[in-house]
Amino acid sequence: MLNLNKLFSTITTDINNTNTSNQLNAIRIKYLGKKGILNSYIRNIKYFSFEEKKKYSMMINHIKKNIISEINKKDKELNLIMLNQRIQKEKIDISLPGRRVHQGSLHPITHTINSVNNFFLKLGFQAINSPEIEDEYHNFDALNIPKNHPARDTHDTFWLDSNRLLRTQTSSMQIRIMKKEKPPIRFIFPGKVYRNDYDVTHTPMFHQIEGLIVDKNINFSHLKWIIYNFLYDFFGKKIVIKFRPSYFPFTVPSAEVDIINDDGKSLEILGCGMVHPQVLKNVNIDSSLYSACAFGIGIERITMLRYGVSDLRSFFENDIRFLKQFKYN
Repeated sequence: MLNLNKLFSTITTDINNTNTSNQLNAIRIKYLGKKGILNSYIRNIKYFSFEEKKKYSMMINHIKKNIISEINKKDKELNLIMLNQRIQKEKIDISLPGRRVHQGSLHPITHTINSVNNFFLKLGFQAINSPEIEDEYHNFDALNIPKNHPARDTHDTFWLDSNRLLRTQTSSMQIRIMKKEKPPIRFIFPGKVYRNDYDVTHTPMFHQIEGLIVDKNINFSHLKWIIYNFLYDFFGKKIVIKFRPSYFPFTVPSAEVDIINDDGKSLEILGCGMVHPQVLKNVNIDSSLYSACAFGIGIERITMLRYGVSDLRSFFENDIRFLKQFKYN
């Protein structure tokens, strides 16, 4: 009994002198482990008489419970010390200025595409995506573009092989839709297009939205009404709009639309026209029964004019100082 009491006093002293959880765990293993000191006492009880076994077993169990209690108590103290040390180390100085969370916004090109789509959806148009890798037939042949046209050259078009290319216009989707759908047809085709050019007003990749209407008795007046109302909606009704004759292989008559700025200079906005009868013939639409009009809008061009951007390349440089200037309602 004297040895057991002395052992308990030693264990209690060791527990109180520990400074870390690792030290405390080592004490736990030393005295309470499978090969620990208390278990060696228990193994020796078998040599005692029955009365002694009963007496010492109760005493050892009592000491063991007290040791476990002391270890748990010390473990809580050590955890609390560690927690306080961590709090002091990670303490935040509330007098420092807070971290600002910057709110992002839509890219101006995305915002413009959404605005154009929303306008034409109100007129009953359906927006549809289209493949960016095209074949020669849909991009050129079916659109009445001759074999010797400069647009087919490698200095203007990104060819992937002798037949496939990165589309130079979303007009190619007009052919696919007219082959697939039956009139009346009313679609717009937003998407990326590619041309081998790069300067202040041109980039190798840019965005277009093409529009197409196929129905009976469609004429140029319908086309002009749509263009006028779109531009008034996008820029405001104070702008001055001018249609001037132009040439496109896939429309006749054709026109380009300008906005007259405050200095009296004409700024081209879009191209449009009545779909060429040969194009309708290419997709098996009877041009004596149906007529069609089409228009193509350069998204970057109208975005530059709307926000006064002078360099087209700014849209694609991901300069946060440039992009964060655009705020939308």
